[in-house]
Amino acid sequence: MLPAQKRKFRERLLKWYAQHGRDLPWRHTRDPYHILVAEIMLQQTQVDWVLPKYQEWLVKYPTMEDLAEAPLADVKKTWYPLGYNIRPVRLHSIACDSVARYGGSLPRAPEELLAFKGIGRYTAGAIRAFAFHEDAPILDTNVRRVLQRIFVGGGQPKKTQSTALWNLSQAMIPKGRGYDFNQALMDFGATVCTARKPYCLLCPMKDFCKTYPFDLRG
Repeated sequence: MLPAQKRKFRERLLKWYAQHGRDLPWRHTRDPYHILVAEIMLQQTQVDWVLPKYQEWLVKYPTMEDLAEAPLADVKKTWYPLGYNIRPVRLHSIACDSVARYGGSLPRAPEELLAFKGIGRYTAGAIRAFAFHEDAPILDTNVRRVLQRIFVGGGQPKKTQSTALWNLSQAMIPKGRGYDFNQALMDFGATVCTARKPYCLLCPMKDFCKTYPFDLRG
């Protein structure tokens, strides 16, 4: 990738985000627990479904200690109707481990975050970037799709070597801007560079995107 291309992408993405970024409740907190709840809820679930449940959850379980002390049956009931019901079990387990090992806090070191059952590389990166404001990379479905289409080209994102996309995600972060840049990447993938009908004509990256104009059949 040419340095000029990298610079263009960063500048245009952050400019787009300043104008079009979504106003979401978990973007108004730096509480690692609140961000963890949002990230677990958002796994394979649309934002519109998560918004009311996120608020309800934090009223009922405002801290990691509150969640750890709650009976698992109640936690699973509160989770309904989000689905993928292993997620509340994992979240409850993380809360119990957090209380036992860190007094109800989440550590910021990646190896310590990854030691929790239920926190993978993406969730660890999101906690580091959004709670601790570190320049940590993320690679969810939206980010993977954006990076694949713009910088790699043909083929489906899942078939591209994950290590290469993780490295690209890390390399693209402007120093000290990991929070905004990662949020921008996710919003861009969710609202412009969408899975089936991307808004290519409105895309600020189209002059150097390797799949423009996008064809689903390709």
